[in-house]
Amino acid sequence: MNTPKRYELSDEQWDQLATLFPSYRTGRPSKLSNKTAFNANLWLLKSGAARVIYRNAMCHGRQSTTVFVAERTRVVFEKAFTAISDDPDMENISLDSTSIHVHQKATGAKNVRCIVENQAIGMSRGGRTTKIHAIVDGLGNPLRFLLTGVHIHDSQAAQPLLVQLELAGVNVIADKAYDAKHLRDYIDTEHGSYTITPKASIKEKWDCDYHVYWDRHLIESLFNQVKNCIRLATRYNKLAPFSWKPFISRLFWYG
Repeated sequence: MNTPKRYELSDEQWDQLATLFPSYRTGRPSKLSNKTAFNANLWLLKSGAARVIYRNAMCHGRQSTTVFVAERTRVVFEKAFTAISDDPDMENISLDSTSIHVHQKATGAKNVRCIVENQAIGMSRGGRTTKIHAIVDGLGNPLRFLLTGVHIHDSQAAQPLLVQLELAGVNVIADKAYDAKHLRDYIDTEHGSYTITPKASIKEKWDCDYHVYWDRHLIESLFNQVKNCIRLATRYNKLAPFSWKPFISRLFWYG
């Protein structure tokens, strides 16, 4: 087995992805293999290099860009993300969010669908920001994620994520940002349990097992790992669902 270079997939990782790539239907097939094109785009994500620079420096830069657009259109990255979530450890799941600064180049497009309000971009004291809400299983593997503007509170984005999972017999671990009553009632209705720290201002507090709560470090570790990728540490993409969401799918899978 060949040792993969930096930012490249190992043979075992590629074996999980190879069957998800559809064959070419029309036009001239690319001279690049799917694995090479995938590794090229993975290098862009990790290094943060501009795509135009990569295109000019590498002879196959334009081909890798074309392959990426085709893969994005066929939702290959979302399928890959779902594929690794088929057999999760659902005893405890952790829920949290992280904020990503939006670069000024990620706004200002004239196209109607590029309007800031439509692309998971919100305004905070730190400027334009995007939030990534995510759920991980008991082993730290990502299960679901959601993009919103920074103005969307964590408790508002929690239920749209949780409804995608079967919560019966599952313990949800989260910090005090998720202590909203409607969210706790929803988890109880779905026959799940929760380990959520109550805020100091709440009069009727509930018990919180802090030994279990410490497992929440798994989702913090995930965010820390993927934020080493420069393309995710700062958002440069204008279109959240069409160009940035596939990036995050790949990084969560690769991480």
